[in-house]
Amino acid sequence: MKNIVILISGRGSNMEALVRAAQSEGWPARIAAVISNRPDAPGLAFAQGRGIATAVVPSKQFSNRADFDAALQQEIDRFAPDLVVLAGFMRVLTDAFVEQYAGRMLNIHPSLLPAFPGLATHRQALDAGVPEHGATVHFVTAELDHGPVVAQARVGVLPGDTEATLAARVLVEEHKLYPYAVRLFVEDRLSIEHGEVRVSDARVADAIRH
Repeated sequence: MKNIVILISGRGSNMEALVRAAQSEGWPARIAAVISNRPDAPGLAFAQGRGIATAVVPSKQFSNRADFDAALQQEIDRFAPDLVVLAGFMRVLTDAFVEQYAGRMLNIHPSLLPAFPGLATHRQALDAGVPEHGATVHFVTAELDHGPVVAQARVGVLPGDTEATLAARVLVEEHKLYPYAVRLFVEDRLSIEHGEVRVSDARVADAIRH
């Protein structure tokens, strides 16, 4: 049984999707804790309501990223995580922190990486005039939004789309994609070879791509 620790900064809708999937699908894992850098993050109440341990490491109380990350790591490690999942965690992590969880920390990014890393991805996609957009689950590395890709989900960009309408359709796919990718990890079906992710059953991996 693997332990998963989820990091959030706000509502944590992807965290909610993960919790529901883990509990309804009977994963060989448990959500051991949900940790936020903001004490007012609405997602904390959801986790508590599901009987999940929660903790807060307030980022505003630290004068630099290194001290915050050290405190966050100490809190995470109390729950002996096999996997750390970033679910709308709005902090840039230090290299030392990323290295601590190398190969066992996942993030979801609202674009088809390597396209449109960073913020305002939906605006970037609309400005670029691309025909499709989407979301990517990847392993976290020191280079922001550039880790090995686990899986992607695609949506078409429609005439008249705004940032809000495009973001809403992408979010629907995120809520399916992230549980799929995390389940692959907890079932020991992911490996990284030469900087690329391999899935033990390629047919299953392809099922999410459309």
